[in-house]
This record gives sequence, structure tokens and C-alpha cells, in this order.
Amino acid sequence: MTTEQRTPDASASDAPVTARMMIGGESVEAAEGKTFDVVNPAIGQVMATAPLGGRADVDRAVAAARAAFDDRKGWANWAAGKRGRSLAKLADLIKKNSEELAQLESRNVGKPIGGARGEVIGASLVFDYYAGAANKVYGQTIPVSKPGLDLTLREPIGVVGLIVPWNFPLLMASWKVAPALAAGNTAILKPASYTPLTAIRLGELALEAGIPAGVLNIVTGPGGTAGASIAAHPGIGKIAFTGETTTGQEIMRLASGNVKKISLELGGKSPNIVFADADLAKFARESPYSVFDNCGQDCCARSRILVERSVHDELVELFAAATRKVKVGDPLDETTEVGPLVSVKQRDRVKDYIEIGLGEGATIVVGGAAPDDPALAGGAYLMPTVFDGATNEMRIAREEIFGPVVSVIPFDTEEEALRLANATPYGLSGSIWSRDIGKALRAAKSLQAGVISVNSNSSVHTEAPFGGYKMSGIGRELGMSALDLYTETKNVFIDLT
Repeated sequence: MTTEQRTPDASASDAPVTARMMIGGESVEAAEGKTFDVVNPAIGQVMATAPLGGRADVDRAVAAARAAFDDRKGWANWAAGKRGRSLAKLADLIKKNSEELAQLESRNVGKPIGGARGEVIGASLVFDYYAGAANKVYGQTIPVSKPGLDLTLREPIGVVGLIVPWNFPLLMASWKVAPALAAGNTAILKPASYTPLTAIRLGELALEAGIPAGVLNIVTGPGGTAGASIAAHPGIGKIAFTGETTTGQEIMRLASGNVKKISLELGGKSPNIVFADADLAKFARESPYSVFDNCGQDCCARSRILVERSVHDELVELFAAATRKVKVGDPLDETTEVGPLVSVKQRDRVKDYIEIGLGEGATIVVGGAAPDDPALAGGAYLMPTVFDGATNEMRIAREEIFGPVVSVIPFDTEEEALRLANATPYGLSGSIWSRDIGKALRAAKSLQAGVISVNSNSSVHTEAPFGGYKMSGIGRELGMSALDLYTETKNVFIDLT
């Protein structure tokens, strides 16, 4: 990567590397020469410095992307199949460099190495999918009342801004970059300030795959400088953002200046609805990872367990026992299942919510504190935490904590379960557990959320649309639906008289 040729899986004791942005195919510093530190949250040490980009850097990136888009022999005018073959090469390069990328992601995010490896392969599969989808973006012929031929064309928007979060840096980048480029757009990718390193490496691999300079530009820096400049820039025709809801609202305001197209994947407070006839053993075995995976830093985290009152005590006992078995530890340890949060600041925020929950009258069944292993004392660790005695009115049940905290809430009837599940401004994800398929389907139809699973916590699939209701977002990523976010539909009528 562009880090003075130091390997990303170098020992944590090594001096910090120096990362660079990528604009127009070149490795560059920020226009103002400023940098920021990138910290390994498992040990609290600086692992890299990165350019602190701002408006001037976004201007440079937009100019490079526009030049690449306007090139009459360039990316947007390549045959769709040719674009697809370049994306397939990028997918292959991600696979070939998967261990390097996984090590980098694990150290930068605090993500367990096993999970990081899976996410890197997942990113390669996303590029594979859109490599195959590139030549399947097509219009229609439409019968109209006048004599003639009416047809539609699907065309790229132009320059798009892609802003991704720190919880799944490379994977979320693939969700946006792959369909945007498959449709023929050029892009500016802004990773989160906490986690810029795999995005920079992705930009390098894109060049190696034969994607022309300027098609994918990487600008690093805070949301308040680089992100705001991208959202407001008149030369950008579309913004795709994943992150917290308040930031999404600000992006909508900034993007209104030139009426940009917008897609937003925002917060969640997703329910796990457990009926008395569910397979409780399966639920307890699988569901801790639906909220504690990635240390709870997941907008799809099932952070509310709504359980039918008659099996409440049994479920809490089973779930608590399963939670106690979750291995918290060094992200680079192959046996670790949960690593640290992304920063001490984020851990302190989650600890504040734990105190709020106790003050509201909920009871901690498991967790609630940092691990007692002295080897982990330097990192942003927090044990998976289970609250019982919660109500849907408590802040711990209403607000997105974004940490390893779950609240158990009892219900008495199917109608009450759905009322509680939907009593939130969010509507991203959720699971329903019941052996009665009719009940499960009724609940799935009534649950106000974009992605739902039954007797499973798996609701995100590369081939299927992903997105939320209400304040959880606008638009759908993944599957063929994502291509709608990155194309304009043009109607053409030809008079044949």
C-alpha cells in the first residue's frame, strides 16, 4: 500500500506508517499538508498517519473523476462487459491479497482476525457479483398511444461520492464502489477517519486491475471537512452514505444545493422476536453473535430481545449462558470472537449507556464492565452485556448504543410483540423465531423493517436488496437493486410517421 512500502501486518511495535490519499491515480498528501493519527484500538497505539483532507482535496478528486468520466474513450464509454472484466480482476486481486487486507482491517478496527478474513472475501464476492451485473443494466421498450417507438436508456449519473463507516470499512466500500463503477460512474470514496487504510489499498488494487486513473479516488479526513465537502460539492451528482442517522440528516441538507441523488443506510434498533414455540436452544446458540459480533458495532445488531413472557426466564438463562462463552480477546488471536470497540471514546459512550440502563431500573445479567485480563487493559474492550427487566420506554431500548449491549423485554401476545418491535424511529433489520410458519409470516409482514430473517439472524445477502424503513435510510444496496442508485433513466420517443 502507499505507506512508504511498510507491510500492513507488521508488528504493532513498529513505528507508524505514513498513508497517502489517491487522486487521479497518484498517491498524494492533503493540500494543506495536515495529517491525523490512525490508532490500533486493541493496544491504544498509533499505527499510521493519514492525510487530513478538506475542500481543496475534494475539488482535486472531483476534477480527476470528471475528467475520467468525460473521456470519450474512458470508463463510462467502455463496453459494459469490459468494465465487468476489470471489476472481476479487482475481485481476484482482493482474494490474492486477502491476508494482507484482513490483517490491516483487524488491526485498524479491532476486528477479530477470523471475521476480518470473512469480510475481505465478502468484499471480493461483491465485486464478482457486480462484474457479472455490469452488462445487465438495460432499459425497456414501452407501448405508447402515439405511433412511434418509445424506449428507455439506463445511463450513469457521473461523479458520485461514497462515504463509508468504520465498522465494516472494506466491505461497506465494496457495497458502494462495485455497483457505482459497474454502472459506468466515476467515484470519490471517503473512508471513516478511524479506518482509512483498507480503502487506500483498495484504490491501489483498482489501478492494478486496469481501472483507469481517476475512476476511483480516495480522499481521507473527517466528516466535518472531507465528508461535508463531498456532500455539498456541485460537481458530484450522487451521494451514498452509511453511518449514523444525524450525519445522514446533515448530508441531506448539504446535498440539497444541487439536488443530488441520495442513498442513505443509517441507524437501527433491531428486534429479535422470540415466540414461546421457538427453538430456544437454537436461538440461544446463534443469537449472541447477532448483537455482539463486531463488538455490537453493527446497524443490524439485534439489540432488543422481545420474548414471550411464558418462556422469558428460560430464554434469559440460556442466552446468558451462551453469552458467557463468547471469547473476548486480542483480535489477532485465532480463537477470539469479540475484540475491542473501535476507540476508547466509543467504549466510554457505551459504558455511559450501561449506567443509564442501571439508572432506569434494568438489571445486568451478564457483563457490564471491561474484561479483567490485564493483557487487554490497554485496549478499548468491553464485555458483552445483557440487560433484563427492561421496558421499551427505556433509553437503552430506544437509542442505538452501537456496542455489545442487549435488552430483554417480555411480551404477552403476538399483537403486543409487533407493537413493541415497531415502536422505534428505526426500521432496518430484525429476526422472528417461531415454529409456526403462519405466525412467522404474519410477523414478517407486519414488522416495519427492510431486511428480516425467520429462525435465523442472517438477513444480509450480496444478491438481495438491503436497506431500511423510516429513519434507517433511503434506497436499497446490494443485489440488482443497487444499480438503480447509480443510474439515470432516460426516456426516448421516436416518431415513426
